[in-house]
Amino acid sequence: MSLDPAVHHESLHHLDGFLHDSEQILHAWDAYSDEHTDLDGWPHDAHAYGLRQSQRDADTATAFETVRANARHLLATAETQLTDLPAHRVQNRWQYQLAVLRSALDRLDALHDQWLETRDQPPPDAGPGTPAFDDALAEHHADVWSYLDDWATHGHALRDINSAARHTPARLAPPPAPTATPGPTIPVRR
Repeated sequence: MSLDPAVHHESLHHLDGFLHDSEQILHAWDAYSDEHTDLDGWPHDAHAYGLRQSQRDADTATAFETVRANARHLLATAETQLTDLPAHRVQNRWQYQLAVLRSALDRLDALHDQWLETRDQPPPDAGPGTPAFDDALAEHHADVWSYLDDWATHGHALRDINSAARHTPARLAPPPAPTATPGPTIPVRR
């Protein structure tokens, strides 16, 4: 787990970027959805709504790509930091949030591997830009979106734990064991 602190800092920066981007993507989606659905939540134009939802999914997946490479390291570091924090500095929700992030990352990795298999085994006429390829990619993005949303929702815990660890004094080494100090020597006469 020993990663260069500069790389860890950069990974946290990428996480911050993803959290910001995913929040903007979700706000844009909510605004679109509010404007293009009736009071019961049914889309006015199901096809256009589905296309816009696919775009939301794709944009969120793209935003996560900068985090993916070091996501496991971010989790492992947070777990280590959490065990080193004094109990009064630990938020009760952090263990749960780390478990959600780990589970979501496991599913994202499995779905990513599945997508690579699908992408590498297309029918001869199904390259990028064809309906068969684009539909398969849209389906993949739809499958991963809820796990990406878990990262968008709970990813702040990684930053919060790191911040708490940075602002917690390091444990001090135990004081040295007292040693007998020699007293003043008195010359002995013979």
